[in-house]
Amino acid sequence: MPWNLTTTHALAGDIVQLVGLRHKHFIFTLTPAGEMHTHRGIVKHDDLIGLPWGSQIFSHMGSPFFLLQPMLGDILTNLPRNTQILYPKEIGFILVTTGIGPGQRVIEAGTGSGSMTIALAHTVGPEGKVISYERRPEFQKLAMKNLTRLGLESRVEFKLKDIAEGLDETDADFFFLDVPNPYDYIEQVRGALKPGGFFCSLIPTYNQVEKLLHALQRNKFAFIEMCEVLLRYYKTEPSRLRPTDRMVAHTGFLVFARRIEPSEDPRALELLEEVGMISKLKKDKKAADAGADVEAPDVEALEAETEVETAEE
Repeated sequence: MPWNLTTTHALAGDIVQLVGLRHKHFIFTLTPAGEMHTHRGIVKHDDLIGLPWGSQIFSHMGSPFFLLQPMLGDILTNLPRNTQILYPKEIGFILVTTGIGPGQRVIEAGTGSGSMTIALAHTVGPEGKVISYERRPEFQKLAMKNLTRLGLESRVEFKLKDIAEGLDETDADFFFLDVPNPYDYIEQVRGALKPGGFFCSLIPTYNQVEKLLHALQRNKFAFIEMCEVLLRYYKTEPSRLRPTDRMVAHTGFLVFARRIEPSEDPRALELLEEVGMISKLKKDKKAADAGADVEAPDVEALEAETEVETAEE
């Protein structure tokens, strides 16, 4: 595989990273007799092949570089793209929160340039499978090229299809939905997930989140959580330790949920509210319908009012 993290020395065909002054870096594939041209000079590939990782090398102009294996974050942030990509700060949090691992079967809708596709394919390993839906052929073509460059294409099944037409899979372990209107497809997502399966979506605005939360509750999802990941680096000079001047702040809201199979027993209502499948209003209405001494609120009218306010905004 071109992106090989298990070797000790650079080999022909490896994807490598050169890191120079002011952290300027270049990622490319080592090719015998090849050359890397930069504004800091030319580096011959043959001079790199066989060197231990971490070696310091010099261009023909004498500019210094370190020879490294690129990490996943380096690969993703330098990906050729025609769409906005997910940042490593969100991708890492998603992978850990949902527990995706080797051998799992996962679905994503909205391939884009393939950043999340690459992360998923890397994580599920050779025994797992990523099914990736995209409706725009130019996006899918670039994503396939990006996966092939890394040697991960065999782990991904690409589908050129609008998910509004339906999904072909069932019993998936995880579903990542990266489309502008995720709330319109939650019924399809539920049908594609296994019971207890994980769902995640990244969306930029509060209005979209509000609609998505309603859709998740209507379609029997629970353990609903929403968060955003803000990342700030520090200058690692011991005598002048302080934050760097810039930070990666809001890039989107992450919404997580799990498909559940709720009981119709009235005794389940308190737990269903606690795990986010129903609101307190709906719990009180169900309790009133079951004969408890609770005044039943008009849930549908309140939800309709909320949707009208959101549309006006």
